[in-house]
Amino acid sequence: MEIEQEIPQLHFRNEHHKAIVNIIFTANWLQEKIRQFLTPEDITAQQYNILRIVHASAVPLSTLQIRAQMLDKMSDTSRMVDRLAAKKLLEKRMATNDKRKVAIYLTAEGVGVLHRIEARIHELDAMVAALSVEDAQLLNGLLNAIR
Repeated sequence: MEIEQEIPQLHFRNEHHKAIVNIIFTANWLQEKIRQFLTPEDITAQQYNILRIVHASAVPLSTLQIRAQMLDKMSDTSRMVDRLAAKKLLEKRMATNDKRKVAIYLTAEGVGVLHRIEARIHELDAMVAALSVEDAQLLNGLLNAIR
């Protein structure tokens, strides 16, 4: 559906303004779909991102290392790690080489959450299934050009 039908706005200053509005609208739409997708696991998109980052690492990570890899650089990573630890999805231990640092580990429960999400990941892919591979590549290039 065209952006003009999604948000009844008939006039944009120019095509660049329309593109900005369309990107913001689409980002919000995607965020809501992802929120709904993650609701059964009782985690947020940022928490899912943290679980994936920790899972992908061959070694335990510090909060700073996790923050450096986050999609949302403004996230309060320490608070989110604490929440995930309270849910028993992550474990915090003192680093063996520096007692001032905390090492973050994924628990078996955290791995279970990631496996359940992975079993349904096709639902996320379906959100952009209207795009061909070529269109997705073009979109990725255009978004990279904006940044």
